[in-house]
Amino acid sequence: MVALTAFAITTSGGTAAHAAPSANELKKKIDAASAKLEDVTESYNKMRLDLKKTKADAVKLEASLKPAQTALTAATEKVQTIAATTYMQGRVGPMNVLVSGDQGSLLERMTFLEQVTRSNQQDIDAFTETTQTFAERKAALAQTQTKQTAQVKELAARKEKIEDDLQDLYDMREAAFGSATEDTGSYTGEIPDIPGSAGKAVTFAFNQIGKPYGYGDAGPNSYDCSGLTQASWAAAGKSLPHNAAAQYSATARISRSDLQPGDLVFYRSNGHVAIYVGGGKIIDAPSAGRDVLHRSIDIMTPNGYGRIK
Repeated sequence: MVALTAFAITTSGGTAAHAAPSANELKKKIDAASAKLEDVTESYNKMRLDLKKTKADAVKLEASLKPAQTALTAATEKVQTIAATTYMQGRVGPMNVLVSGDQGSLLERMTFLEQVTRSNQQDIDAFTETTQTFAERKAALAQTQTKQTAQVKELAARKEKIEDDLQDLYDMREAAFGSATEDTGSYTGEIPDIPGSAGKAVTFAFNQIGKPYGYGDAGPNSYDCSGLTQASWAAAGKSLPHNAAAQYSATARISRSDLQPGDLVFYRSNGHVAIYVGGGKIIDAPSAGRDVLHRSIDIMTPNGYGRIK
């Protein structure tokens, strides 16, 4: 965890107190702690996505077990009938059929023998395949459930770390600014008139300005960075995953010169994401203790740009 730097330390030996860190030094520490915390938050968001997929996989596997069990039961009954008939009648080999006194030509008897053998073999093959399928699905379900349990545990550990780091960050902000959180107020300027889905997403983002950062949140009262972009485009009827890196993968690559309002801007190797709103400005949920802001696209060097597909 990030340790809070003391403003002054004195010793009983009468040595001079250490100089209090400057405002610039404190800001650097806060920015570094905020970036580290956001990385953990986005890994937390990714873990939540992974857990959601694992749960969906488990539901599908469990649903597939019932028809697989029904098919296995039917195949088992057929094989048991074959086994019982063979036991009661004795094993019937090709010569028995060929030299029997049954009526019909030799060709007919050979055809009959081939059909019986093929029919039985089909049932046996079906039983083998169905047994294997059922066993594989049961094993996959057990493995998925084990994975889910581990993910839930890991998610809880990441949440605990985030909350510990948050307290350290709030302490640092309190020391530097006299308050653990800022209050920028809501946006009172003019919202650009942008047509189509992008306009809906941008308008939504403008209306969230001033709302606080909340890790793992996608509104309506607080947001983390990917939660804000997800909610903005959800207002326009588009679905995005709640994770900056996953949003990078879900969008089409464009250049900075092609940027249009509604496009996403990615920073810190996809550790942070914002929505572009035109005029060289973005709206983003910056970090814990800060509110959703309308600010320059160059808050740091972007590493990529994405357009909603």
